[in-house]
Amino acid sequence: MDKSSNDPRTRREEYAEATRQALLAAGREIFAREGYQAAGIEAISRAARVTRGAFYHHFEDKKALFDAVVVSLQSEAAARVQEISKGKAKLWDRLYTGVDAYLDVSIEPAYSRIVVQEGPVVLGNARFAEIEEKFPMALLKATLKVLKREGELIFDDIDLLGHMLDAVICELSIMLPTSTDQRRTRARGRKIIEAMLDSFRRK
Repeated sequence: MDKSSNDPRTRREEYAEATRQALLAAGREIFAREGYQAAGIEAISRAARVTRGAFYHHFEDKKALFDAVVVSLQSEAAARVQEISKGKAKLWDRLYTGVDAYLDVSIEPAYSRIVVQEGPVVLGNARFAEIEEKFPMALLKATLKVLKREGELIFDDIDLLGHMLDAVICELSIMLPTSTDQRRTRARGRKIIEAMLDSFRRK
């Protein structure tokens, strides 16, 4: 018999992780529906079916939970972008497919409200940029570096280019949810992104 399956510590760890995941799920739902300011710890704990004490065992305060939710959403977004774009054989197709995949994610209600609209305000620009750098921007820069290495991109400062391109994509993601003609705004914004990248593309 595998004694590890009966290890009380293991069971406690599994329960603790299940509790944390329940709080993340409840926080995501309530932050998306009500916004950060209106969301209450009591309501989140109730939705997660845990005690207020359990909440504070895992998170210092509401902002700490919000931070964890943003990290979770950004991690999931990056994973989705990577999964969708990796099927493309050509690097440029992979890059543009990744941009489109991110824009798809950015208009989903939970991501749009929590990450795009409230993330920088609640967490502050420095912390939000740190999370952005670790997930979506990391994928973007990785693709740009491969393009540079393969001689298909003629620009030396990939870090700067990645930040500038990410800023344009993020600005478009901010505009899309409130646009009166979302399809037109997205198509025109996408055209600007392509023009920006094509100016550095080896002909």
